[in-house]
Amino acid sequence: MKRLLAAALVLAITFPASWFVSRSRTFQLFGEIVPRVEMERRLVALTFDDGPRAAALPEILEPLAQNGVQATFFLCGAQMEEQPGVAEALVAAGHELGNHSWSHRRMVLKSPAFIAGEIEKTDALIRAAGHQGTIHFRAPYGKKLLLLPWYLQRRGRIHVTWDVEPESDPAIDADAARIAEHVLERVRPGSIILLHPWYGARENTRKALPAIVEGLRARGYELVTVSELLRHR
Repeated sequence: MKRLLAAALVLAITFPASWFVSRSRTFQLFGEIVPRVEMERRLVALTFDDGPRAAALPEILEPLAQNGVQATFFLCGAQMEEQPGVAEALVAAGHELGNHSWSHRRMVLKSPAFIAGEIEKTDALIRAAGHQGTIHFRAPYGKKLLLLPWYLQRRGRIHVTWDVEPESDPAIDADAARIAEHVLERVRPGSIILLHPWYGARENTRKALPAIVEGLRARGYELVTVSELLRHR
């Protein structure tokens, strides 16, 4: 608790430090954050955020199934509740579920009770969908400051971020071929790739998915879940 109070004081005094910590994909003040696993073996984790949405499920699952790929889906609890059966379908298809909070609200400057509720309610739905093993966590927008990392550290949980994110550039996001090209150019052994395929506006991401999967396979990469990737740390 003394470390938490000291860190809070430093960040309150130095606003630029708070801004950096909240945005960083590679650094947080407490616990472990993993944007990529350092390795030579050509393993990568394909991860999907937000959702789920039943309407997009076939278009997402088909290229994964055709190539024998297991991915990790970081889902929001509220969407799981609104779309019953979709998370169960992901588990049945052999994919891993992760926790992306309940409401997808930024978990910065929130109370401990809010943070616990967002994570624990979603954990319960993930378990109810049939997921077994560790439930990995990714913060909405990757945002964190003090209390979220503190909560995760106290419970022995890792914050999983990413090192490849094609959709962050609007020019790339506007074209499926450029999305795939961005991923294939920037991926490295141990990379964690972030995609958002669920909603109507994410059509280009869904169209890019076959080229991403096939391109990675052609380059000798094996696509695994986050849990499998973390075993190689």
